[in-house]
Amino acid sequence: MSVRVVRHSKFRHVYGKAEKKDNCYENIRITKSGWDSQFCAVNPKYLAVITESGGGGSFLVLPLNKTGRVEMNSPQVVGHRGAVLDIAWCPHNDDVIASASEDCTVMVWTIPNGGLHTNLTEPAVVLMQHERRVGLIQWHPSAFNVLLSAGSDNKIIVWDVGRGMANVIITMPAIIYSVAWNYNGSKIVTSCKDKYLRILDPRTTAVIAEGKGHAGSKTSNLTVLKDGRIFTTGFSKMSDRQYGLWQDKGDGTIENLVEEDIDQSNGVLFPMYDVDTGVVYIAGKGDSKIMYFEVEGDNVYYLNSYSSKDPQRGIGMMPKRGLDVNICEVARFYKLHQKGLCEPISMIVPRKSELFQDDLYPDTASDVPAITAEQFFSGMDADPVLVTMKSGYKAPNNLIPASKPNILNKLPMKKAAVSGAVPQAKQENVSHAPVVAAVTPAREEKPAASLQAHTPARPTPAPAPAATPVPTSAPAPQESALPPSLPEDLDVAALLDEMRKLKIIVKKHEKRILTLEKKIAEAEAEADAEVEVEANGEEEQEEQEED
Repeated sequence: MSVRVVRHSKFRHVYGKAEKKDNCYENIRITKSGWDSQFCAVNPKYLAVITESGGGGSFLVLPLNKTGRVEMNSPQVVGHRGAVLDIAWCPHNDDVIASASEDCTVMVWTIPNGGLHTNLTEPAVVLMQHERRVGLIQWHPSAFNVLLSAGSDNKIIVWDVGRGMANVIITMPAIIYSVAWNYNGSKIVTSCKDKYLRILDPRTTAVIAEGKGHAGSKTSNLTVLKDGRIFTTGFSKMSDRQYGLWQDKGDGTIENLVEEDIDQSNGVLFPMYDVDTGVVYIAGKGDSKIMYFEVEGDNVYYLNSYSSKDPQRGIGMMPKRGLDVNICEVARFYKLHQKGLCEPISMIVPRKSELFQDDLYPDTASDVPAITAEQFFSGMDADPVLVTMKSGYKAPNNLIPASKPNILNKLPMKKAAVSGAVPQAKQENVSHAPVVAAVTPAREEKPAASLQAHTPARPTPAPAPAATPVPTSAPAPQESALPPSLPEDLDVAALLDEMRKLKIIVKKHEKRILTLEKKIAEAEAEADAEVEVEANGEEEQEEQEED
């Protein structure tokens, strides 16, 4: 008998949920460039989209909450003399964005607080060193103001943005298709037109390892996993779209671990990696679906895919600190449609509990840099500074504990107060002093005047010759132990008497209610009997008429 074992994964049931049209961005003049880029970048404050421009290059920057129709004359960032090919938000400053253009320059812009009110034409920094168009830019994950750019001149330049200096220039043997930093930014991984994957040192320019990648000649993109392995998308010799997993063997070569065919479409695939969950999302240019895979060990497992009827022109992924943890959102994409629509799509893990899900949200990269640019170029490496995601969690009202008084401290005292008036009456004939002295504090806490007013007088016991006289100051500690919640003028006996009267009244009303219910039942029974008699009489009359 064969047993089918289903692999356990907390992300096996992840589903995509597109926002309603009211929460989308409409009427955006998305660029028609044929460059293989995602054309969209997003952070917790702004959405940026590369737009079509008659002369020069431009891109649109919108606050995330400014959804709906975008006006034709909305202000844009317009400073490049050629078309903008790539944009990237700074991970350590949500108001800073970099852009790469066909005019061979990289520009860094500072967006004013609240978004653009007029066209932004003056960049904060202009980086000029490339000899041909610049198509790729990547910010360093943990070092402040360190930017990487790659151009069609086969050069990778690592910039100190604060000083506007090109500190490192690496010349590659072929056109660069894709480039990415590793987790702490100590290495650079590239894929080139010569079909090779290379791992480089971003400070010494040395090639640490290299190896053959996908066999196809079309564009191959990559992302670097947290453990240093490389996840790639590309094409086979037969132009089948593929994904692959690679690792550095440690001897200067790169070996392939996984290489699987996806389909036979011709759109370039863009892998987007969630470092906290180990899930890789793949979106293809011109596709209408987003596939997601989970990398575990040396295996890549297909989880599911989100499909829609409209193909995507471009796509951007929100950083983890911008997600909504209250709905178990583990990823959010901003999909660019062909007709000028930008549609947010949330990836959600279904959970019944409304509590914060610690297993879905480990600490993630914050917007605080770990090191400065000077420290990085001097040889220092550091992992990104992490921040908890729990700060964005808002508990539902039904899960917030209400402030209530502690009733457990009061109930025993009330019972003791009720029983305290009776035992004294039962102990009238007791004449030995030790029993009188063994009174519990709960009984002593009642005012002496009110208790004496409603209890029979008890005979004073004769003093024992051998007994030690009790000091007159002995009751003082008992009085000091009285709880502040009971006022001294509280008449307990009067309250008990009132409760007794209320109980008598309630019993009388209960008897009256029972009597009325019996009368109603008897009346209904009599009415039913009369109806039956009338019905029987009518039936007999009908029978006689028929005879």
